[in-house]
Amino acid sequence: MAEQRISYFPLEKMDDAMRAEMERCSKLGTPRPESQAVRAHVPGAFWSFANTWRDIFHTGVCEHAIKELCRLFVSRSVQCEFCGNQRSIKAFDQSLSEGQTDDLLNFEKSTKYTERQKAALAYAEAITWRLNTDDAFWSRLHKHFSEPELVELGNFIATTMGQQSWLRLLNIEHHQVMAGDSGSMAPGFETPEALAKSKAAPDYWAKQDGAARKNAA
Repeated sequence: MAEQRISYFPLEKMDDAMRAEMERCSKLGTPRPESQAVRAHVPGAFWSFANTWRDIFHTGVCEHAIKELCRLFVSRSVQCEFCGNQRSIKAFDQSLSEGQTDDLLNFEKSTKYTERQKAALAYAEAITWRLNTDDAFWSRLHKHFSEPELVELGNFIATTMGQQSWLRLLNIEHHQVMAGDSGSMAPGFETPEALAKSKAAPDYWAKQDGAARKNAA
């Protein structure tokens, strides 16, 4: 495994409130404890992310499942394997299916998404890839979302894009902090052994998405 670029802040040096949040991360994920253990070097960064994730991802005016699809789209786009190998338990318990994670980079042609979901993914695509937009693009968004929903969704996409673009550089991995809980891990990534096996498989998503981008270049 590549060298980790920023260390994990020791659990024993965290205060009670931070430790309680780490316990929540280990059991429920999104975020998982490893990324929060990096942020814990700066308590303001730790709590800023925890509170933002609570307020505009887990709760808010736009449905959580839409935001989870957009989060995973960003993972596929920037190839943050740490983030892409997680799932929101809440979103997948409510309405999403694992099959919907396969066509994210080809969402416009896919039959796996509703028109509202496709509009949200187009929003994520435009933000992530810095695409130019026109009146038709915005008419599509306003057809499916209220202005408060567009504000929350855009803010969330921008937040997760920035975080994932950073985390992918750090070479952190799951099951390294507070190991033993598999909260919010994607199917096939629930244990260190399963994670290693899935990442070594020829159909591992990061290999497929990377090859598709290389061929398109």
